[in-house]
Amino acid sequence: MAESLADKDNDPGDRYIALYDTWSTGGWGAVLTGEMEVSTIYMGHPGNVHSKPSLSQATKDKWKRWALVAQQNNTLAFVQLVHPGRQSPAGVGNRSFFAKAIAPSAVPVDLGSGVSDYVVGKVLFGTPRAMSIQEIHEAIQQFASAAKLCYDSGFAGVQIHTAHGFLLTQFLSPKTNIRTNEYGGTPAKQARIVVEIIRAIRAVVPPSFCVSIKLNSADVGGHESLDESLEQVGLIRRVYRKHAMATGDETQAKSARTIHRKAFFLDYARSVRAQYPDVIPMVTGGFRSRKGMQAALDSGACDLIGLARPSAVWPRLVKEVLLNKEVKDEDARCELRTVRGNWFVRNLMPRVVGVGVDVLYYAGQIARLAEGKEAMPPPVGA
Repeated sequence: MAESLADKDNDPGDRYIALYDTWSTGGWGAVLTGEMEVSTIYMGHPGNVHSKPSLSQATKDKWKRWALVAQQNNTLAFVQLVHPGRQSPAGVGNRSFFAKAIAPSAVPVDLGSGVSDYVVGKVLFGTPRAMSIQEIHEAIQQFASAAKLCYDSGFAGVQIHTAHGFLLTQFLSPKTNIRTNEYGGTPAKQARIVVEIIRAIRAVVPPSFCVSIKLNSADVGGHESLDESLEQVGLIRRVYRKHAMATGDETQAKSARTIHRKAFFLDYARSVRAQYPDVIPMVTGGFRSRKGMQAALDSGACDLIGLARPSAVWPRLVKEVLLNKEVKDEDARCELRTVRGNWFVRNLMPRVVGVGVDVLYYAGQIARLAEGKEAMPPPVGA
């Protein structure tokens, strides 16, 4: 999830302050921000905050204020660092509408099999340009610079977004990385950019600053791809280990939806834990009850639980429900109705990367919180 509420300079302005002031009172152990763009040229959304090559004192003050407010009630705050790669829409960022996005290889985004999907994919994204070695090195330094900004601002750590079809996912996957040089061709070479990003970040921040990785279990298909994914986790673990987040909901079209989302994500976390017992896994997706969360922790599959959509409509969920001893286990739930939209939206609207009707609904609730309003769970028939 992303806030996409930055001010006109793509800095964290008053709406970010109001939003994180609300979340900081909710009793959360930690808050993970939405996407912070590491590039000003290739952005995933024009409303996201980004890291600039040079920062004014006014911008630095905004970042420090954001970190202070987000952590004012002993809640740790981590900033999610992202580069969209080929998922940067035309004209989003400091480049012309006709300038191509960049990616490991010139493999276009696949939005689906429909005619509208094809047209939108061609117009909005087109075919990306394969990155040069110099551009790969520039991207690595952009992640490091962004992490340094987060550290200097007072945040507890960062999360490197290596999921949901963004640039680093594109490097890790043989479907989108068909390079045959040092950054492609084998699982180890595909993971090289992630390893080098971690090393670059570690070189500019102290050991006390947490560097974590977000992985996408939905990218893992059969046994062979699972083995390759675990090999990449091992390479990342050797450089620096904090936590690997097993998550899902990739933005490419899927042939079938995962019915048991929570079980699917937990299975991947168990595989990581079994091979690398010193890694600290975090799982997000599908948790809707205190009992379910406790069972996942007790099973040893993960050490941390993430809640995204429930936090968007119940910002004080932990304090008022999940850790409230006066609320019985059977009542400590956060069920949410499915957001379906009308027939036109479901059947005729093209699928844009990461923007389904459900994503738009919860983005709207985050915007309400930023405006000082109460958020609302999806109504019946939404």
